Amino acid sequence: MKKINKEINDYPFIKENKKVLSYHFCKNNLLIVLDNNSKVIIAISDPLNIEIVKELKLIFSKEIDLIEYPKEEIQKAIEKCYQQKRNLATEAIKRNQIIFEGYDLLDNTSDNESVNTLNAIILEAISQKASDIHFIPEKEILKVKYRIDGILQERPVIYGDSISRILTRLKVMGKLDIAEKRLPQDGRIKLMLGDRDIDFRLSTIPTVYGERVVLRILDKTNVVLGLDNIGMEKKMVSDFKKMLSHPEGIILVTGPTGSGKTTTLYSAINELNFNELNIMTIEDPVEYKLTNISQIAVNPKIDLTFAKGLRHILRQDPDVIMIGEIRDRETAQIAIQAALTGHLVLSTLHTNDAPSAITRLVDMQVEPYLLSSTVVGILAQRLVRKICPKCIEEYKPSEKELADLNINEKHLYKGKGCESCFHTGYLGRCGIYELMSVNSNIKKQILKSADTTLIKESLDKNHKSLLDFGIGLIKKKITTSYEILRVTRNLYGSI
Repeated sequence: MKKINKEINDYPFIKENKKVLSYHFCKNNLLIVLDNNSKVIIAISDPLNIEIVKELKLIFSKEIDLIEYPKEEIQKAIEKCYQQKRNLATEAIKRNQIIFEGYDLLDNTSDNESVNTLNAIILEAISQKASDIHFIPEKEILKVKYRIDGILQERPVIYGDSISRILTRLKVMGKLDIAEKRLPQDGRIKLMLGDRDIDFRLSTIPTVYGERVVLRILDKTNVVLGLDNIGMEKKMVSDFKKMLSHPEGIILVTGPTGSGKTTTLYSAINELNFNELNIMTIEDPVEYKLTNISQIAVNPKIDLTFAKGLRHILRQDPDVIMIGEIRDRETAQIAIQAALTGHLVLSTLHTNDAPSAITRLVDMQVEPYLLSSTVVGILAQRLVRKICPKCIEEYKPSEKELADLNINEKHLYKGKGCESCFHTGYLGRCGIYELMSVNSNIKKQILKSADTTLIKESLDKNHKSLLDFGIGLIKKKITTSYEILRVTRNLYGSI
């Protein structure tokens, strides 16, 4: 047995995705072939397993060198080596066939053309870190789109009989009624990819040309939890943690759908002491399961609403309650009562910015004096795409661009477009944030009037808006002016 002398991914066989042994043999025995020229070099997690060594000697009629590597490194190498090309789905649909060699994803041993094509689409979406896959029926075709970094990107088009077979396959996987095509349906799918589980949320809705299906990919490996890791500035993180240290009150996170509010709430919960606190959540749906926390999923079919679930949570002696979203007056009032009776309540709200959250709650007929005495702080957020670091380039901004942002910079940065970012110029996302602490000035204003404009006028001079935060990211070469203007254009009259 040899000692490790280089990284497993440095071997040409791994770089070139060469497959000497079957996927299942490699996975079950935790080994992978690194070279097969004059002699066979094999990475293995347990070189002392005599039975496997004997089997390898029977397979190869050459000298065999075994190198012991950690289990995790071999698993990653197997996944990389046996994964297909990055344009897997496109090529599969063009050829109308594809042979899978080793994904746990539906076990990929089917001879069914449509099953393999669907596998290819799902695998390609996961490899490109898409958050959703859209199957959109039109006249005689089925369009496929991936949402990558918040933007829909077109992928291959499916024709002919494959359309109905692929849509039926999705419904079967999601345990939906395949005969029901007139009503919307929701389901969940759980699949394996290498050594990790990936959950999917399935939603169907009838349209003129057939059922439209959206598959939400819930890949835990893409979720980064922790307030220090989600892109807030240090002072903002410190201020937000102070809010979380309150024994009672309400902390709200606001923003549109898909702006990362739930991830921020999960990160906030991670800051709390699980051993000393009883933490309970009610969500719609529970996207990621967390340890040491009791999570409840809303289920309207059995009349388990946010309001009803919240009432019962209060009987479970909680210290901290997370509500997925405050949608109506009843939920808002129960949340306020929970905060008044000594609980810390975390929730989300759909508003444009932090000050607007107060106005929204007043619109729900919550009394201003209750808000002034319970709301601790409000965090507004958006997600923006980051410039691809491999193709970043400098350019001279136009006068209009500088005027829209109210900045005076001679040079700004953008992505030119390359293979790494699929020629978009962007790779990955980060957040822009606005944190409003409900201090004495804000409380006085809420009691006088909950008008958003007047609340904004009561903010401290050092208060940073979403636009201010975004401009800071532009100057740091993290994102582009286009991205900041895209997500904040409806918030500020000067833009």
